Amino acid sequence: MKKKQTLALFLLSAMATVASASKTITVSVSNPSSVSRSDVPVVIQLAPYGTVSSALVTLDGREVPCQLDDLDQNDTFDELCFLANLGKKEKQEFSVTLYDEGEPRQYPARVFAEMVLSNTRDKKLKKNQQNNYIESITARGDAAYTYNIQHHHGVDFESELNGIRIYFDARQTLDLYGKFKKQLELKETQFYTDDEQKKRGYGDDVLWVGQTFGLGAFRGWDGRQPTLVEPVASRTQRIISYGPLRTIVEVVDKGWQAPRPATSSVSHQPSSITMTLRYTQYAGHRDTDVDVLFNKDVSDYRFSTGIINVKGSEEFSDKKGLRACWGTDYPATDTLKWKRETVGLAILLPQQSVVSEEPANKDNYAYVVKVDGRQLSYKVTYTSANEEFGYHSAREWFDYLKAWRKEVDKPVEVRIKR
Repeated sequence: MKKKQTLALFLLSAMATVASASKTITVSVSNPSSVSRSDVPVVIQLAPYGTVSSALVTLDGREVPCQLDDLDQNDTFDELCFLANLGKKEKQEFSVTLYDEGEPRQYPARVFAEMVLSNTRDKKLKKNQQNNYIESITARGDAAYTYNIQHHHGVDFESELNGIRIYFDARQTLDLYGKFKKQLELKETQFYTDDEQKKRGYGDDVLWVGQTFGLGAFRGWDGRQPTLVEPVASRTQRIISYGPLRTIVEVVDKGWQAPRPATSSVSHQPSSITMTLRYTQYAGHRDTDVDVLFNKDVSDYRFSTGIINVKGSEEFSDKKGLRACWGTDYPATDTLKWKRETVGLAILLPQQSVVSEEPANKDNYAYVVKVDGRQLSYKVTYTSANEEFGYHSAREWFDYLKAWRKEVDKPVEVRIKR
């Protein structure tokens, strides 16, 4: 009798262990729009489900690629992400199984991110074959010239449609890579496309940014004009996630002595702030999500952002936070080596965060913005006229942006059933 009881207890214990090893939830995703949507991000917060080590997502019994991310880098996954393709007014139900053991499933990469230092030991390596890979770097605020520390001047990332690098200096400008085909390229070109790669249809740098915003750099505002992100105690760039469905990179400005507005009460203002800029690039997207996070309430500060006024560009604004341009210029000062490039740029801000839309000047189409508390989120996007899959006139670009705005303003509806 005792043996039977022991066996029964063992079986019950084993069943409990199996039961606790996984949790299955149903995620309902609905498209409220009359337009079909592809590669729509669905993000699930994992905190309510305990420790999650791996996951399986299925739709009608078919496996759907997914990704687990540790946003705060504490060795615990915080979010699950997958992408949905939805017809107009369509609703889909995904089965998501979360496991507390195992490793994340592997899927083909649809995004890419890289940080690399020049290999000074092996001088035979080509400019686009550097291999001193890193995933985080911090420079003190009094570093003499951080722009050249990294090989391609800062972290870069891409989807099949775009390619961006962020300069590792006080500008923190987003510089752009234009493609001909939908494909990942930065692992091979490292933003320095050689002649052979160009013959094979690879893209290249398509924008000269100088001291401008480029594509939506976030900076200070002194009451009259934008200011660079300086002085700082330290400046960090790091890769949080490499993919395969989204890459996440961060820029951290610790101890930034941002200008205070003249109307604020200095006695109630912190002497410095720490700002984290988080850039999220999803597969299948030309737009990039920007989250600006602060270590304290900065409601009394004013900041600036916007897009470069490309030489001779045509401007579009809906006066509700969407501002864009279409123009043509050389992407470098060497006009013999480089050809003129035509690009369309855009930034989309929450209307309630816009303090003023500044008149265009020779450098920028600028906004003055405020932050409600500690966080502001916005989007940037661009196109190169080189694209076989993109837009080739100002009218096409601006029409696309109007439709894009409607899609952003009417997101898919996600509901979780345990």
